[in-house]
Amino acid sequence: MEPAFGTGSFYSALLNTFEKNRIQKTIAYEIDAEYWQVARNLWEQTTLTLHLADFTRSIPPSPTAGRYNLVISNPPYVRHHHLSNQDKKRLQTATQNVFGKKLSGLAGLYCYFIGLSHDWMEDGGIAGWLIPSEFMDVNYGGVIRDYLTSKITLLQIHRFNPDDTQFDDALVSSSVVFFKKEPPAKDHQVLFTYGGSLSKPEISRFLPLENLKHKEKWGRITLNGISQRTDKASALSNFFDIRRGLATGENKFFILTREQIAARQIPWQFLKPILPSPRYLEVEDIQADEKGIPLINRQLFLLDCNLPEREVSIQYPSLWNYYQEGLNNGIGNAYLCKHRKPWYSQEKREAPLFACTYVGRITEKKQSPFRFILNRSQATITNSFLGLYPKKELHLAIKKRPDLIDIIWRKLNEIPPHLLINEGRVYGGGMYKIEPKELGKVPMVQMSEFLR
Repeated sequence: MEPAFGTGSFYSALLNTFEKNRIQKTIAYEIDAEYWQVARNLWEQTTLTLHLADFTRSIPPSPTAGRYNLVISNPPYVRHHHLSNQDKKRLQTATQNVFGKKLSGLAGLYCYFIGLSHDWMEDGGIAGWLIPSEFMDVNYGGVIRDYLTSKITLLQIHRFNPDDTQFDDALVSSSVVFFKKEPPAKDHQVLFTYGGSLSKPEISRFLPLENLKHKEKWGRITLNGISQRTDKASALSNFFDIRRGLATGENKFFILTREQIAARQIPWQFLKPILPSPRYLEVEDIQADEKGIPLINRQLFLLDCNLPEREVSIQYPSLWNYYQEGLNNGIGNAYLCKHRKPWYSQEKREAPLFACTYVGRITEKKQSPFRFILNRSQATITNSFLGLYPKKELHLAIKKRPDLIDIIWRKLNEIPPHLLINEGRVYGGGMYKIEPKELGKVPMVQMSEFLR
């Protein structure tokens, strides 16, 4: 059974691998009429039963009617924000019994396909899924990970190298997951493979299922081996409040150069320095002038005004004209702006002493995908960065010993790259990402010494 048939790549492989007399029955679903028609023409001489229908609305057969001993699928990669709330609720309800709990509203469509296919399989049947690797590390993937370690017997997970994207039209890191529909044995071990191909992986190791149940992230297993638990006492969250930078709603409108400010005659009292995106930030140690403005080549300023519209229109006509341009261009109705009062006001985000880039890649010049910035200026940050704000105890220690600033920054840059990668997640094309809570779990040795 194949719930997302496409034009039949897997079916073609099935026919090439097994003799025809071994294939008793094949059923498949395809929701796209054009693909369905092409596939129907391709396979009309075979015994394939191909339905033009939405698999997620199809009713599985009863155990007595005959279920399937092999399910193979590369389900559609539809992210959660492309699913309507009505569809999410329908799919959550339909899969809740299988998973034992509701999937998060952040789950992609492929997660529901796995749950829905469960009742199409006969006991002892085998399933093979080509899906994004993100389920191994993200919070919403916890339901899938629980299913794979408790409801069925997980046989193998192969993770392709993130630099080797399997699909030209999707920047996702891909995995193949094999499991058997039967409860796992107590001493069961799961085969983890990584890199190369499914038949010739670069790394191969077995991991006791019991150990797997207690791991929050599975991606690190295939990338860096089975890592040891880090010392929670040295986690960055013990010493810093870590927050994502602000989202303006429209950077091109709210973040201005000196030339744009002069041309529009924007009053300086409504402007504050802001760091450019990481790609334009050529230094990691940001010096500042006497006003706290960064001494960098690309100096930018955030436009932030909280005054009511009437007051702006009367007292600051040039600023009012600029805001009218924004309204005419639809910026006032953009998602973030229309939920603010007034629409042109900005989030409050202090200038962080330290910042970390949010996404990045490993290159020949740098082994870590993330950069730690020492910000000696009064510049705030956009959501391209995570701000690290020293907590009270560390703040007081720095106040007594200003030299700690450089020492701590050096220690941040000495964090081994694999510790950062372990806590984050990776996408196709080798793009790494780390969230505030994930960065907070990264350990940094000797931090507690600074508080003595």
